[in-house]
Amino acid sequence: RSGECVADRARSEDALVDPQEIPLRGLHLPEVVGWWPLAPGWWLLIALLVAATVFLLRAWLQRRAHAAARRKALRQLEESRSAYAYHGNPVALGAEVSELLRRAMLAYAPRAEVAGLTGDEWLAWLDRDLDEPRFREGAGRSLLELPYRNPETVAADVDIDGMLAAVRERLRTPVGRGA
Repeated sequence: RSGECVADRARSEDALVDPQEIPLRGLHLPEVVGWWPLAPGWWLLIALLVAATVFLLRAWLQRRAHAAARRKALRQLEESRSAYAYHGNPVALGAEVSELLRRAMLAYAPRAEVAGLTGDEWLAWLDRDLDEPRFREGAGRSLLELPYRNPETVAADVDIDGMLAAVRERLRTPVGRGA
């Protein structure tokens, strides 16, 4: 009988309490998790990305600055070739190219190593990183004598295109590549 008594009592309380009178409020959902402030992991990721970007940008700028002398020398070589096509003086071309090559190599190698070299030693130094000797045995050898020859006596045996190709290859090949 005690079970019946509890059920009767619950029914009588339900009849007495009006559901509209119960002081209940609506459901309150939690606020949506926002992006700000960022979690520490995101700050770490941002810091790593900024550091990597700064590192890569700095490396690119250093490489670009290092190659500036090479780019300038290649432009000047092209200008000398164009001037030669206009004036046709191989002696003047030889002097310009010889000076250009010396200045360009001084930009990449220690002055003490390059500045005092002359003759065959200079040609051997120019050949040291190339795949084949283009100065000691090739058309680049004319750089030794061409600037000092008489323009009227320059024979057709001077390979101007070969000399310019050798100088262009030397300028494009990094100094110390094989070392």
